[in-house]
Formats: sequence, structure tokens, C-alpha cells
Amino acid sequence: METTRIDYIEFKSNDIEKTKAFYSQTFGWTFTDYGPTYTAFSESGINGGFELTTEPITNGVLIVLYHKDLVAIKDKVIAAGGSVTKEIFEFPGGKRFHFTDSSGNELAIWSEK
Repeated sequence: METTRIDYIEFKSNDIEKTKAFYSQTFGWTFTDYGPTYTAFSESGINGGFELTTEPITNGVLIVLYHKDLVAIKDKVIAAGGSVTKEIFEFPGGKRFHFTDSSGNELAIWSEK
């Protein structure tokens, strides 16, 4: 698998059920729930998901890159001037961390390992 390609897009949602209804009725996306606070979508051209939040949504999109070695790419992010905003954590299917780039954009990088 190629590394550091855009692999997943994650949005925020204040109401998962309402969000699923909107995107399935409007665009035909299909959903897989991972508990009450997360749903993944497909049939959209790129895979992604919606995470439940109670916070106001001002910039609700998280671009998720893929890399086979999280520790190595995390070191490169830091060396290039990025800042880690969420340390490496596990989730169903893998691990990831979040960071901001030199302009303050937040992204994440994941790996199945």
C-alpha cells in the first residue's frame, strides 16, 4: 500500500442518525456503525466516517493519511515543524495520531499496525 496518501475523510456530527439519513437519502451512501458515537460511510468515492460531538462544529473535516510506520512518520512530522495534537492511540482496525501542519491545519495518519 502506498504511504501518506489521502485514505479517509472524517467529519463531525451533532446527530449521527440525522447525518446518516441525510447522506443516504441524498447521495446513496451506506453506513457501518461502530458504537453509538461513530459511523463509517462508503459508496462516496472515498471512505470516511462521522464522529459524534457535542461541541459546535466550525471545521468538521479531518483528512486521514495512511503510513505503514506511525513512529517514523510522526518523527518526520515533528522534524518538519508540525505539532502532534493527539498522541498515537488505538481504534478498531488500527492506530493513528493527529497533528497540525505549519499553517495550523489538523490531519491524522493511521496504520493497521
